[in-house]
Parts: sequence; C-alpha cells; structure tokens
Amino acid sequence: MMEPTITLQIDHHTVEVARGTTILEAARGVGINIPSLCYMNLKDMCITNLPASCRICVVEVEGRRNLAPACATRCENGMQVHTSTLRVLNARKTVLELILSDHPNDCLICPKSGNCELQNLAIKLKIREMPFAGEQCSYKVESSPSLIRDMNKCIYCRRCEMMCNEVQTVGALGAVNRGFASIISPAFEQPLSESECTFCGQCVAVCPVGALTEMDHTNRLINDLNNPKKTVIVQTAPAVRAALGEEFGLASGTSVTGKMVAALRQLGFSKVFDTDFAADLTIMEEGSELLGRLTKYLEGDKSVRLPILTSCCPAWVNFFEHQFPDMLDIPSTARSPQQMFGSIAKTFWAEKMNIPRENLIVVSIMPCLAKKYECKRDEFKVDGDPDVNYSISTRELASLIKRANIDFNSLPDEDFDHPLGESTGAGVIFGASGGVMEAALRTAYELYTQKKLDKVDFEAVRGLENIKKATIELNGVKLNVGIAHGLGNARRLLEEIREGKSEYHAIEIMACPGGCIGGGGQPLHHGNSELLKARTRALYEEDRNKPLRKSHENPDIIKLYEEFLGKPMSEKAHHLLHTHYFNKSN
Repeated sequence: MMEPTITLQIDHHTVEVARGTTILEAARGVGINIPSLCYMNLKDMCITNLPASCRICVVEVEGRRNLAPACATRCENGMQVHTSTLRVLNARKTVLELILSDHPNDCLICPKSGNCELQNLAIKLKIREMPFAGEQCSYKVESSPSLIRDMNKCIYCRRCEMMCNEVQTVGALGAVNRGFASIISPAFEQPLSESECTFCGQCVAVCPVGALTEMDHTNRLINDLNNPKKTVIVQTAPAVRAALGEEFGLASGTSVTGKMVAALRQLGFSKVFDTDFAADLTIMEEGSELLGRLTKYLEGDKSVRLPILTSCCPAWVNFFEHQFPDMLDIPSTARSPQQMFGSIAKTFWAEKMNIPRENLIVVSIMPCLAKKYECKRDEFKVDGDPDVNYSISTRELASLIKRANIDFNSLPDEDFDHPLGESTGAGVIFGASGGVMEAALRTAYELYTQKKLDKVDFEAVRGLENIKKATIELNGVKLNVGIAHGLGNARRLLEEIREGKSEYHAIEIMACPGGCIGGGGQPLHHGNSELLKARTRALYEEDRNKPLRKSHENPDIIKLYEEFLGKPMSEKAHHLLHTHYFNKSN
C-alpha cells in the first residue's frame, strides 16, 4: 500500500512528502537549508533529538500568527511556508544574539573553534555586535580522563542528554535546576568521573559547541617526540583510517591507511604499528575462550557462563561494571586490542629491541574517547607505568598533522613496521559493528571443524541494524550469535541474559552507534549517518583486498606464540593479555 503523502509549498517549491514529515526535513529534501542547533536525526539508527528549544529554525507559515519551529512542525496539505522572510531573518538573528549573550567570547582558544555550529551560524547571520548585556552563568570547567565539560558554553540543546539517556541508557546526564540556573549535569552536579559515565564520548560527538570536548594529549605527545631519552611508538586503530581523510577534504569512506602511516613517520614516531595486529591477537585469545566455554557446555558442564560477551570496547566494559555488576563473570576476560598491543610492545618487542620499559612510550590513535580512560586503569600498569601511555583521537591526529604543516593528500602510501604491523582482513573489520564477531567466526569455524572456510564473509552480522542475530553451524552445532551497537541496545540483550531468556552463545557489543567508525573521537558527523555507512564500506573494502583474511593465518601472530606466548590461553598469555572486572555500582 502506498504511504499517504502531503503536498505543500516551501519558498515557491512544490514539495510532496510522507505524512508526519517535519517542515525542516521537507525543506532539506529540496535543498533548502534551514539553520538549526538543537535538531539531530540519524535516521538509520533511530537517533533523533527534537526538543525545539533553540528556536533558530523558525519559519513563517501562512495563516499562523506566530513563527513555527521547523524541526517540530509537521507538514500539512496546502501549507504555505516561507523560510527567509524579513520577519524570519530578524527573529533568527535576535535568538542567536540572545544565545550569545550568555556565551563566552573566547572562540580563539576554544577547542571547538572552526568546527562549532554556533560559531558557523554567527558567521552566516553576520553577527557583528552583542546588543544584549546582562548576567552570565559561571561554572567550573571539569576534567575527566577522557572528557572536558565547560558548561559556560552550553546552549541547552540537550543533544548530550538525549544520547546519554535515550540512546546509551547510561543516565549520567540530565537537566538540573530551573530557569537561568538550569544546566545539563550528572545528578547533584557531581563530577563525571564519579557518575555512571562510561566515557563513550557520544555526548562529545553530538555537542554543537565547546561545552563537551575530549581531553587533548597532543602537546604531551609533541614533548615526548622531542625527548631524546624516549623511544615513542604508535599503534593505529582500524576505524581511524576510514575517517581521517574527512579532515583533509577527502570523500567520506576514503581509506587513507598508507598516507596515515607516512604522516606518522613524518611526525617523528620511531615505529608505526597497527592495532589490527593486536585485533588478530584478540581473536586468538577471545576465540579460544569462546570455544573452550562452548565445548564444556556441550559436554554437559552447566556451570559454564554463556553467552560469552566481547570485551574490546572500554565504554561497554565501564557500562556493565556500573549497571550489571552481577554479571561480571560473563564477558570474555580478553583485554582490548589497544591494551594487548601495549602489553606485547612493552615486553616482547621492548626486550627484542633492548629498550628499558621506562624509556618506551606507547601511544595509540583511536576513534574512541573511552580509550583515554582505559589507558589509566590500574590493572593495565606495571609498577605505575601504563602499558599504553596515552591515547589520542582521530581528530587530535588530524590537528597534529595540520600543525606540522604536512601536506597529507600529497603523501605517498607507506607500509606499517614489523612485526607488530602485520594484520589480516579480520583485524581491519574490528572497526565496524559486527566486525569482531565476524572475525571470531572466521577463526572459530576453522579451529572447531578443522575444515577450510571458503566463504569468509558473514553478511548476516553486518549493517547498522540496532540488534543483529545469526546462526552458524559448526559440525552440527548451531552457534547463535548476537550483535548490538549502542549501549541502549546492549541493555536489551543484557536484560535477557539476566532474566534467563537469552538465546545466544556469543554476543558482540560496541558502545558507539555503528561501532568504532562512529566513535566519540572521530571527525564529527553532524547528524549525517551516510558518513558512518561510507566509513564501514571502506573497512570491508580493505578487508577484501587483504591477502590474508583470518586472524589465525597472520604469520607474525603465529611467530609470537611460538617465540613468546606458547599458545592461546597459556599462563603467560593469561597474564599479559587477559584482565578482570570490578563492581562499580556504588
């Protein structure tokens, strides 16, 4: 049956849209850009913010006395809409001036400068003076391991609140106080580090201004790179290469692996390694753990905890430690690829290179802001020295390349260093939702059945569907797997486990929408879900072009076990590559 449509006029354009479409969506559909600050709609993932609070998107509707917020006004048959009358333009300018009257004038030193929606709108509307003067809010700037909150810059769009409560279901942010004193904050205005915050960074990813930004480590990195007593090496996560090019004007989904490696060498890193190597290592440990639990279960051991949950995502780990402390024995004990890399770099590789641990600096380039927090966890330190010293985001790397005056787009493609730079296609797809599960299935199938897997693409676990499920047959055993991205979707699967209703043997969970490609440290998507799709395609394309596509086929991983670790789940592997979890519900 055909969906009923509505016909209306927008600035003399005849527009036909589906019933329920807002004026803002209808206008953008015909190329009319109505400005907005609070509105956001990631349609493919059902993420929508419609508070209609900023009133920047007002339009004039014939027959209506007041101006209508385009983001919250549904189209009606015969409606006549005007988006740029003098009345509309004056109203938008006045609203923006009022917002700016309670906003710091420190754009030159704001970390969001040049990428701030409020700043861009002020330029577009040609705000040249501040006609409104009065009281301004004053809040202490708060720093946490991953995020910086400067509520003096908050415009009350409530996007962060929507992401934290509706999408992620974390509940760390909400509106407190009333009137002029109202603010978006954790309960009782406690610090983020003392709240349920998982440091996923999705609040940062959607904040239109500088109220929420990442903890920047670029100056620290510059100092380390210029310290002759230190050897500084770097690892780069798979999702970074699929998004970094956007910061240099390249089309979304352009994989820039080779140029990224070349840029990192020009910045002065002693060695440029690949987190994909550690992703392959993760599959060897996590996959072995899965097969171990599954085998015991099939042999009748009812004490085995299934489904096993992936543990690559630190925001997700933080989430279940806070929200599901009764289930700490269900997730895999395998560390994330970032932390596995750090552990191997500061033992196996450092010993080979005769570099004292205290003189080796391991830096990670990550799409995720929770990785900054993960580096600081005490269980990933040896005598106070972190396995990974610190992490910088994709955005931080882009800014560093620009500061170094490197012509990124003209760089030749270069290869990663060895041995910690060799990887398979399975490691690359870790950056997309479903990628960890697919990589695990490629290896688990061959290890369990002792048969060659000819078709390595598991299409059923791919895509942006909130929760995906698939059944894979292993020698007559039907293995049920689930995949969730976004913590709200993860909560649904965890509640099923808690209630004893779960049908799965293994579940992959990533905190960020779309997986790591939508991480809080990636180039800002500004509500455009097409960017996430393009980044995902880039990773799968790189996977297809890899000569090796299964983690257990990585020759340097095989060599690492032969020379150093022994075998997956060995005592040494467990000491260096596995972890434990904590009850943080209090």
